[in-house]
Amino acid sequence: MAGSGDIDGEVVFEVEHCIRIFKGGRVERYFGSDSVPASTDAATGVASKDRAISPDVSVRLYLPPVAGVSGEGEGKKLPLLIYFHGGGFCLHTAFNFVFHAYLTSLAARTRAIVVSVEYRLAPEHPLPAAYEDSWQAVLWAASHAPGAGEETWLTDHADFSRVYLAGESAGANIAHNMAMRAGAEGLPHGGRVNGVVLVHPYFLGRGKVPSEDWDPAMAENVVKMWSVVCPATTGVDDPWINPLADGAPGLEGLACGRVLVCLAEKDVIRDRGRAYCEGLKASGWAGEVEVVEVAGHGHCFHLMDFNGDEAVRQDDAIAEFVNR
Repeated sequence: MAGSGDIDGEVVFEVEHCIRIFKGGRVERYFGSDSVPASTDAATGVASKDRAISPDVSVRLYLPPVAGVSGEGEGKKLPLLIYFHGGGFCLHTAFNFVFHAYLTSLAARTRAIVVSVEYRLAPEHPLPAAYEDSWQAVLWAASHAPGAGEETWLTDHADFSRVYLAGESAGANIAHNMAMRAGAEGLPHGGRVNGVVLVHPYFLGRGKVPSEDWDPAMAENVVKMWSVVCPATTGVDDPWINPLADGAPGLEGLACGRVLVCLAEKDVIRDRGRAYCEGLKASGWAGEVEVVEVAGHGHCFHLMDFNGDEAVRQDDAIAEFVNR
């Protein structure tokens, strides 16, 4: 047992069976850190492979079959979906079995090339490290737009007029912030973001919302987690975590014309997602917001069983959005 003077033994944040963070900086992760190799999926024909972009950032790419489906030829270009995994900025790897299986399924369903981003995790690398890493991955993917670059799957098969940013939970937060940065700074070679898919987005804000009543302890935890992963934060009205905060960049600067927001009835941050949708509509942004909400499920339920009826309905909505 750690003594009272042993700060490394004092737990400052814990999610049972997932992660424990100690005051001295030590971290114990119990789930989501094991990797599985890239492969070709026998059931769907989706192939995957890994690329290192820098010492800090890497990606796993997923390529669905590019010929022989519905009469498509070799010259058919596919949408490009840049995906950011969730886990509260402090859990998971893009290479773990959950995200590998889910994104193999999503690539098959959407008929899109998926670039799944491996960013550095907090608290070892506090925010904004994950944002900077994710932006580096976006720029890397976009650099292939002229038809040249190190990754032939992108140069040969990606349609850069159909680029989407997507993610769930903290990954949805990243996707939003990347779309805002793309709006402010632009993408190389005249690239543009066609749409954004936010699944159960991790947003916070001042005051209580009704959805927090589903699990008050978890609602308290997601607030506490934010201060742990972003120790320099100003709090729940930090623009990184609350796009509707006073002083946050105007949502009319979002770099796309379409946004799909997926919500779950029993998710404690559901109403933050609803507020985001309303704020986006009221901001002067000229785009279109679509909302898909499933009943009877909680936060990121689809990652537990992405073949369940409601998970399939959610992914069908994503596929329709990406291919419209």
